Amino acid sequence: MSEFEHDLSKYAELIVKIGANVQQGQDVYVSSQIEGAPLARLVAEHAYKAGAGNVIVDWADDALTRLKYDHAAPEVFTQFPEWEKLRRNEVVERGGCFIFLNSSNPDLLSGVDPKKIGSYQKAAGEALAVYRQATASDKIAWTIAASATKAWAAKVFPGESAEVSVRKLWQAIFDAVRLHADDPVENWRAHDANLQARAAWLNEQRFDKLHYSAPGTDLTIGLPKGHLWMTAGGTKPDGIGFMKNMPTEEVFTVPHRDGASGYVSSSKPLSYSGTLIDRFKLTFENGRIVGVEAEEGEEILKQIVETDDGSHYLGEVALVPHRSPISNANLLFYNTLFDENASNHLAIGLGFPFTLEGGKTMSPEELREAGVNASVVHVDFMVGRADMEIDGIRADGTKVPVFRGGNWAN
Repeated sequence: MSEFEHDLSKYAELIVKIGANVQQGQDVYVSSQIEGAPLARLVAEHAYKAGAGNVIVDWADDALTRLKYDHAAPEVFTQFPEWEKLRRNEVVERGGCFIFLNSSNPDLLSGVDPKKIGSYQKAAGEALAVYRQATASDKIAWTIAASATKAWAAKVFPGESAEVSVRKLWQAIFDAVRLHADDPVENWRAHDANLQARAAWLNEQRFDKLHYSAPGTDLTIGLPKGHLWMTAGGTKPDGIGFMKNMPTEEVFTVPHRDGASGYVSSSKPLSYSGTLIDRFKLTFENGRIVGVEAEEGEEILKQIVETDDGSHYLGEVALVPHRSPISNANLLFYNTLFDENASNHLAIGLGFPFTLEGGKTMSPEELREAGVNASVVHVDFMVGRADMEIDGIRADGTKVPVFRGGNWAN
C-alpha cells in the first residue's frame, strides 16, 4: 500500500468514525461523484467494519449534470424525483446516517440560465422537507467531507498538470482535516473540545447583538433570546455524537430573523451549484436583505435571495479565526466547505432549531415567534478578513471585544 493509499484509508476511517459516527446495524447513505469512487469505496469498507447495515452509494457525474442543464426544458427544473425524496426519507425513518463526499467542479454550471438553477434548488428544497428538518434538528447523523477531482484541482492549482494538481489538492484536504496526527481520531476529539470551550464562553456572555466592522462592512446582527453557540459536533436524541462537516473551525449560532441592519461585503468567492459569485455586498433593514450587488454572479445571487420569503433573511452567524490551518494554507478552495472554515461567515436562509434553547421540539410557528428563520435554502458566504473587528453587545449596551485583527480577542 502506498503512502497516499494509506492516508486515503485513514481519511475514510475518520469520516466514518468521527464524521457520521456509524453505529451497529445502521444504514449509511453515501453521496459521491463517480471520479471519487476510490474514497467512496473506502468509506463503505470502514462503515461495514464499524457494523453498518446497508451502505447505499448515490453516484453523481458532473458531465451528466451539465448535459441536463444545457438541454433539458425549463419545466424539468421545477420538479424533483419522487423516488429520490422517498429514498432519503426512508433512510431518515430507519435511523440511518448520511455521508456527502463533496467534489463538484466550481465552474460546472458557468453560463447556465440562472432561472434553471434557482428553480431546481427550490424544487429540491421543498421536496426534501422531511430530510432537511431531520438534519436541521439533529434527529439523524450526517457529515460533509471532500474528495479531490481533476476539475476542482485545476481550479485551485491552475497551471499545474492534472496529476500534480490532484496530488496537491489531496494533500491540502488531508492537512485541513488534521489527518497527520499520530491518532487522527483522538486529535479530532481534542480539536472539538477546544471549539466547545469557545462556544461555552460565548454562551456565558449572553450577547444581545454582534457588531461587525471592516472595509466594506458595517453590520449589526441581533441574536434571539435563548440562542446557543454550537460547534459542528452534533448530538442525536439517543446521545450519539457526530461531526457535521470535516474540516471545521467554526462556532456558530442563529441570528434573530429581524435583527440584521447595515451592510456586509464578501471576502471570498462563493461557489454555488457550479457557478461563482464574487465581490458582492448585501444590505439589510430590519433583518431583510434590501440590496444585492455583485461584480460576478449577481443574477445567481439575486435568484438565491428570491427563492422564498425566508431567503431574504439570515439563518446563521459563524465565527472563525483568520489564523487557522485552512486560512494559513493561503489557498482559495472555491468550495464553501473549506473556504467558510477559513473565514467568519453568515448564511442566507434556514436557521437551525438546535441553536436555540428548546428549539429541537418547537413547532415551525414557535420557531418563527422566537426569531428563527425558515427557508428551503441555507447558503453560507464568507465575510471574514484579517482586519475585521467584532464586538458583542449586551442588552444594557455593554460592549465586549470578541474579534480583533480577524482573530479571537481573548
